[in-house]
Amino acid sequence: MSIDYTEKIPNNVDLAGDRKLQRALESWQPNFINWWKTMGPAVPTQDVYLRTAVDVGKESWAQFGHVAMEEYRWGVFLAERGDDRRIAFGENRGEPVWQQVPGEYRADLQRLIVIQGDTEPASVEQQRRLGETAPSLYDLRNLFQVNVEEGRHLWAMVYLLHAYFGRNGREEAEALLHRNSGDLDSPRILGAFNEETPDWLSFYMFTYFTDRDGKYQLGTLKESAFDPLSRTCEFMLKEEAHHMFVGTTGIDRIIQRTCELMRSHDTADIAPHGGVPLNVLQKYINFHYSVSLDLFGSEQSTNAANYFTAGLKGRWQEERRRDDHLLTDDGYGMEQVRDGAIITDDVPALLALNLDLRNEYVKDCQSGIKRWNKILERNGFDDRVHLPHVGFNREVGLFSGHHVTPKGDLVGTDVWEARRDDWLPSDGDRAHVQNLMRPVYEPGKIAGWIAPPSNGINGKPFEYEYVHFA
Repeated sequence: MSIDYTEKIPNNVDLAGDRKLQRALESWQPNFINWWKTMGPAVPTQDVYLRTAVDVGKESWAQFGHVAMEEYRWGVFLAERGDDRRIAFGENRGEPVWQQVPGEYRADLQRLIVIQGDTEPASVEQQRRLGETAPSLYDLRNLFQVNVEEGRHLWAMVYLLHAYFGRNGREEAEALLHRNSGDLDSPRILGAFNEETPDWLSFYMFTYFTDRDGKYQLGTLKESAFDPLSRTCEFMLKEEAHHMFVGTTGIDRIIQRTCELMRSHDTADIAPHGGVPLNVLQKYINFHYSVSLDLFGSEQSTNAANYFTAGLKGRWQEERRRDDHLLTDDGYGMEQVRDGAIITDDVPALLALNLDLRNEYVKDCQSGIKRWNKILERNGFDDRVHLPHVGFNREVGLFSGHHVTPKGDLVGTDVWEARRDDWLPSDGDRAHVQNLMRPVYEPGKIAGWIAPPSNGINGKPFEYEYVHFA
């Protein structure tokens, strides 16, 4: 299923065979380009060394080359269709997947697609000005790669809205460009996508923690009985992997540089020497992890149960689960606050699907913690970073309204307020990190607070001129 780049909108869904849909998307396209020009990357560039999808198969699916970003060929790409794919869960398990939207599920499916679609342009808006302080051309290029692919993921959701949801879908597609991250009157739907991304430490945390949430949300939608949504998300996951790579290796490199500065100056207080102290990095982990946990919603959810039963949204790697894929008689252990203590109760598994997904995410996040601690160990330091308790700094779910320390202790408001700056980035921490943000645009050079990568992009060296400025 190679992608047709001769069309105005590159695609592998035969847009030319549906002139009405093609015209509708072509009428939306100028609005998207205008949004990109006004809300996309603020740094003027001539071209950027970008990855562009050319196929949806497992091998050789992308090519690399310098591209003017405004001319990047955003389009509509669905993974290959299985010949006999069947619904894997819920009350319709075993039946053929749907190629059209069943009327009774129309509103729910549209809502799921709109929420997912709303996150894609939001992150571009949050990262709009980051290029002005890039630590290297390599990192600037990675930022722009993430940005253009978030733009393409917006196209993926807009296609579904236009193709399968009629006038309401077209109106929702327009609204995706009218909402803006942090806007007081018309903010993005989910709270984490209205937070600022003011510096590169925040960016790496976002691409590690928040984009990883995106991976798990896309993974549940990939299981959907609505086949076009499933195939769309399957291909999006292939592109999403790079975004998490940027976050993982970005934090790798900050920790490596922090170790070098601690060793050369024989102190953990490396702020005066132009580095990110480990205690500050830990506070950023605490913040971005806790904000990302809120994206999973309430631990108990009748909506999630209904989506599962209907076949709209499954579990992470649903078909690998060894149960009946109905969950009507299963239980699930859930932490909650009762009588001033955190206890674990058994609840119906069908109501705990958000918690199930969150737990999969938490296990994945631990892999980064282990990786970063190995860097500290290799460098001869006993210090370690960690994930805070899942109840820490929560505004959504069973822990909202309670104060939980990173170690999992319930405390009162007085203790929380007294210790807040020990656990979360203080104004002074943010000011220090912001003060480190100085652009380095010379090929082969890098800012002093982060180590260079071990490898460049697509076999190119770190010294390669990944970005040409206008």
